[in-house]
Amino acid sequence: MIQVRGLTKQYGAVRAVDDLTFDVQPGKVTGFLGPNGAGKSTTMRMVLGLDRPTAGSALVAGRPFATLAEPLRTAGALLDAGAVHPGRSGRDHLRVAARTHGIPLRRVDDVVDQVGLGPAARRRVRGYSLGMRQRLGIATALLGDPAVLLFDEPMNGLDLDGVRWIRRLVRGLADEGRTVLLSSHLMSEMEQTADHLVIIGRGRLIADASMQEVMRGEGAQRQVRVRTPSPEPLVGALRRRRLQVHPTEDGDLLVEGTTAETVGDVALEAGVAVHRLAEEHSSLEQVYLDLTGDSVQYRVAVAPEPAGLVQR
Repeated sequence: MIQVRGLTKQYGAVRAVDDLTFDVQPGKVTGFLGPNGAGKSTTMRMVLGLDRPTAGSALVAGRPFATLAEPLRTAGALLDAGAVHPGRSGRDHLRVAARTHGIPLRRVDDVVDQVGLGPAARRRVRGYSLGMRQRLGIATALLGDPAVLLFDEPMNGLDLDGVRWIRRLVRGLADEGRTVLLSSHLMSEMEQTADHLVIIGRGRLIADASMQEVMRGEGAQRQVRVRTPSPEPLVGALRRRRLQVHPTEDGDLLVEGTTAETVGDVALEAGVAVHRLAEEHSSLEQVYLDLTGDSVQYRVAVAPEPAGLVQR
């Protein structure tokens, strides 16, 4: 388990992390979300003992990471895919890490195969693409066969096949009972991968709940799509229930903030036939944007629409 209690990091007048408290449980993929500058990377660095907290604590397997006798056997991490000596081959990088941590060298071949580096492992890292560096970083994290894994944006630079591979990898690691903390801006992938979410903004905790609870909770929007040959009487019956109804371009009705059962009951009472009835929920992306809207530090100014083209 990773245990974070009152974790705070102050850089001069800037509080990058502000009294964070949460747990990362084994057997689950915990998604770590937040806007740029929210404090995610700083938090992960403090968990790994790379930055010293101003206040609070972070424990890995019940101890500060810096006090672990064999840290790579307890926790593996990918924080910066570029933090590798460019003159070494990928295999040599892994061999150095294995020797310094007392890990049998046969593990190097195991993790090279596991991450799909193949013959590229014998090439110098300076010639690697970003996706290959990500795979090497993940191989390093897996080298000690640790029970705890932290990945910061591991999908950067990966093609579609690589992203799908990461998804299967982290799910498989959690299914083995390992503790997995995954930071990513790819909401569609997080929605498919994570069991639990920790969301922060401006260094503060916004949400710490299961994926299902976040998708049903504050910031989530629920609506029912219904198709009927008699829309007008159904619209009237629904509005008498004080439900908001909006027609769609394809002829369906969208009913806000209710359930399919309620819409079905109203249709039955009104004597209206229903040809389609389905609940639709907000995507994780929309829920996340709603939850973190007040925490975004860097916004792009939207240019006004042009009034028209000038003929020359």
